[in-house]
Formats: sequence, C-alpha cells, structure tokens
Amino acid sequence: MAHAIKDKAKVLARVRRIKGQAEAVERALGAELGCADVLMLVASMRGAINGLTSELIEDHIRHHVVNPDNEADPARAKGAAELIEVVRTYMK
Repeated sequence: MAHAIKDKAKVLARVRRIKGQAEAVERALGAELGCADVLMLVASMRGAINGLTSELIEDHIRHHVVNPDNEADPARAKGAAELIEVVRTYMK
C-alpha cells in the first residue's frame, strides 16, 4: 500500500481507534458488564472495521483497477464508480 502513504496518518488513526475499541471490549468482559453493553461495544467495533475495509477497498479500486475520476472511457469510469458505491453500501 505504498500509494496510500499520503493517507497513512488517517488510516493509522482509524486503526488506533479500533484498537481502543477492542481494548474497551476486553475491559468490559473483564469487568463482567452486561451482555447488551458488550454487544454494543462489539457492534461499534464492527462498524469501525467495516468503514476501514470500505476505505481500503475503494483505495485499491482507484489505484489498481480504474480511477473513475481519471478514466477516459466513460463506460469504465461509470463501472468503477458503481463498484465503489456498491462497496460503500455493502460495508455499511
């Protein structure tokens, strides 16, 4: 992911937040919090991981498949933009 170096700080910050969320789940389990509380923490962590995954897949499409913003072929640009939108929707 050498091409992502410009976004490296942003991606690493997201990973650190996910790490903090995982540590919160660990603390909640250790403190024997209620099931609903632990499940809410896990759901938040899952959402954060899905967001990170979506961002990384989109970045991969733009850098290694087709960047719809720079593609001269309108059909390929449209296809890439649709794929990115499907990934975003699916990962919500």
